[in-house]
Amino acid sequence: MEAGLGPRILGLQDEECQQQGCLAMNGSPSSSDYTPQLQKLMRRAGFSSIRELSRYSGVEERQFFRLCQGLVMQTRVDVLMKIAEGLGISLMELLSIFAPEESSFAYSGFNSAFRQEYERLQAEMEQLRESVGREFEQASLDILESWLLNWPKVTEKVEENPQIPAKNILPLVKPVERLVQQWGVEIIAPIASEVPYNPHLHQLVQGTAQPGDRVTVTSAGYRKGDRLLWRAQVKVPTDDNLRIQGG
Repeated sequence: MEAGLGPRILGLQDEECQQQGCLAMNGSPSSSDYTPQLQKLMRRAGFSSIRELSRYSGVEERQFFRLCQGLVMQTRVDVLMKIAEGLGISLMELLSIFAPEESSFAYSGFNSAFRQEYERLQAEMEQLRESVGREFEQASLDILESWLLNWPKVTEKVEENPQIPAKNILPLVKPVERLVQQWGVEIIAPIASEVPYNPHLHQLVQGTAQPGDRVTVTSAGYRKGDRLLWRAQVKVPTDDNLRIQGG
């Protein structure tokens, strides 16, 4: 963008303006010519031509010529917002310049349009949220199907016969483990494993330890990616444990 432009400024001279369509919609010159106002705003923002401003703001050139004609009230809100942003002014200021007699009414009208658009987007987001939620629930149910069907039978059998070996029950928990894995939830360390003590990942429930000391996991913790869900509970190995491991 260029500053300090000469008298033939900003590509908006009367001859070019007419050639490019700065005429009223009925073909006669518009009773409202806002070319000087647009020239001033463009000069202040440092634009040398309509084309340059069009490229910068992402608005078609014809929209600026409509602005010259006083057709701000017939221009879409999103287009006016881009024009205002490109010129470095607020939407209210743009309206007060190009529709001075109707700016208050126009602004309230645009507020209404914004509110309607906001409500429409809210409704779409709610529908999307419900759709994603239903898909998530169905995917989870598909994974848990075998567990849901068999777990009530297992609990009934265990109540009838408490001596049923636990190893016969463990395979039925696999669907739950698979679902948790699909969610990206990882176990920090298996129970009974020995790991270097990390205060961020571990909750010391017995003994004292410094970071890096060997500790034994007593309750598994979980994390999801970089986010810690629950710290693993750990304790300092006793002398008896150390002797058993050494012997």
